[in-house]
Amino acid sequence: MAAAAVPPGSRVLVGCAKGVDAYFRLAFPSAEVFSVASGRWGVGRGAFAARSVACVRAVQSAGGLWVSFPSSPCPVGLVPSPSQSRCFSGFGSGSWASLAFALGSGLPCLVFLGSLPVPSGWGLFPLPGLPGWFGCAAVVGAESQQPVQLTLF
Repeated sequence: MAAAAVPPGSRVLVGCAKGVDAYFRLAFPSAEVFSVASGRWGVGRGAFAARSVACVRAVQSAGGLWVSFPSSPCPVGLVPSPSQSRCFSGFGSGSWASLAFALGSGLPCLVFLGSLPVPSGWGLFPLPGLPGWFGCAAVVGAESQQPVQLTLF
């Protein structure tokens, strides 16, 4: 369903992981693949984080939309932040760390959680009519649902 929603000719950037990344690489043969194996981001575990940061920044600089499909619940303690070191600090989930960095950087985001719990404080709202899909306020038009500090008198 998600691949079918991408307009023809769109620029698609994707990672090198198995699973969802592999699916989208097949669905979009001309996608730009951010591959750790290229050596561009170093070696070891840090290369995966550097690759993910580069991918998020490339999507942001293109004025794009970050779409994420995590396969497990959000790690405890991980929250959106514009700091790559806070997001990629050993929480164990590259999908969630990338989403945290994208949201913290102000990049419009969509995420398919299916039956996974929605992490509190992440500013994710359900997409009406699309069960399991959530987006940030800028994507779903939920600005009016944002918490507001009331005046105390």
